[in-house]
Amino acid sequence: MDDATVVYVHGNGNKVRKELLKAQWDEALFGTDMGAASRMAYWAPVRYGTPLPDHEPDPLSGGPPPLRELPDAGVPRTPEEFIEHTLREARRTAGPAAGPAPGRRCAQAGEEGLANWLAKMTYSAETLGRAEDAATAPTSSDLAEALPLPVFLRSPVFELLVKLTFEDVYAYLFGGVGEAMREIVRGELADLRDGPLVVLGHSLGSVIAYEVLREERRDVTLFVTAGCPLGITEIQDRLALRPAVPAGVAAWSNVSDLRDLVALDHWLRPEYGPPDLVTDHLVRNDSGNHHGIAQYLSSPPVQQELRALFGRVASDRAG
Repeated sequence: MDDATVVYVHGNGNKVRKELLKAQWDEALFGTDMGAASRMAYWAPVRYGTPLPDHEPDPLSGGPPPLRELPDAGVPRTPEEFIEHTLREARRTAGPAAGPAPGRRCAQAGEEGLANWLAKMTYSAETLGRAEDAATAPTSSDLAEALPLPVFLRSPVFELLVKLTFEDVYAYLFGGVGEAMREIVRGELADLRDGPLVVLGHSLGSVIAYEVLREERRDVTLFVTAGCPLGITEIQDRLALRPAVPAGVAAWSNVSDLRDLVALDHWLRPEYGPPDLVTDHLVRNDSGNHHGIAQYLSSPPVQQELRALFGRVASDRAG
């Protein structure tokens, strides 16, 4: 349909400038610049002072990290030390929990839950590294059984994914920047032209978009989440409202790869009712960390659903 609009909400880590990031998502999804038919909710400046250089790859795109993004050689190399180091860095960059003592105690209890998610990602990353060294594709049950193993991730791609994902999620939940991030999404949703609306969030962006749509009714033809952590109990525990399909969302499509560390629980349908509005899709994301947005945007479920809404442009892309 010529009057459809898609609002993107990017995920963790610093990004290139807003206009270029939007163009990259347009290209991956449609193969062309969508002009006013697409918008980017660009929250990276809330956390990062300067955009990435135009030609520098996104450190969370799944490719080899730039040298300056590689983990510090001084970072502890055991799982427990890495978890504590990452949690300490998250506290340092986000700032201490604010408010009176009871509020701080609640934040500390929630932080313990989020640290549990960090531990799960850490152990899963090493499991994935060993499985892929053996040229095998691990299943979700393989990962669940391997989580308690006292091993540590070896791939800097996975290590960077865990570190940056956790630090940004921590800042969103505990660092006092969540409202600023949500306000950016609200701004992109404001003053939209009439017609079908798609909201498409990646990683932490899917959480931000979800909470904005949950807080007030907005008619959304399709909500797409990619590499989404909303199935994680520790994330659900920190949501402002109980898990549910946001009012006004006609359909919710969730895509993930079983090897994606951020989406450790891949099934939103059982948790977010009414379940008939939610469809979970398992797809292959062959980026280096199985979390790259370009691969999710190119996956068949996303392509097919967006093609149906955007007509000829998306159909030309599929052809």
